[in-house]
Amino acid sequence: MARLVILSEGFTGKAYDLTVDKTTIGRVDDNAFPIPEGSVSSHHCEVLLRGSEIVIHDLNSTNGTFINGHQVTGEAVLKPGQILRLGQVEIRLEDGSAQKAAPKKLPDQTMVIPQGVRLGQDPGTKAVAFDKTTFAKKSNTANKIFIAAIVVLAVVVVVLVVAFIIVK
Repeated sequence: MARLVILSEGFTGKAYDLTVDKTTIGRVDDNAFPIPEGSVSSHHCEVLLRGSEIVIHDLNSTNGTFINGHQVTGEAVLKPGQILRLGQVEIRLEDGSAQKAAPKKLPDQTMVIPQGVRLGQDPGTKAVAFDKTTFAKKSNTANKIFIAAIVVLAVVVVVLVVAFIIVK
């Protein structure tokens, strides 16, 4: 039996067995497979079982439906192992043979996991440098112009008040 398994963080491991001819996926609870994530439309797509094929039908979703990076316009066939992306959520289609795979072998001895490493993450993985980004640093030019305008306005108000007092 085919099943959809969510790969995205926060939903990792959540799965849905495809047992009926038509399965709706979306953000709201009235879908057969609800995924409460902001980038998923309320009624995002349908999964249709047509013989031996699994067909994805996009329901005019806001953020799009993609199979292995290619946008689904109308309908497209989803094959086992391919990645279905709804908004920012990635889902893999697994066939029945993936469910029967041998479980992972557990280590023969206790492992020491260094602090700051997530389970399933390789301790040898390099840290990500967040100081190197493609986003430009925000400039303070607008703030400087605003402050200068306030100072000029304050000076004008003081001059008008002094002039008004002298005239009286």
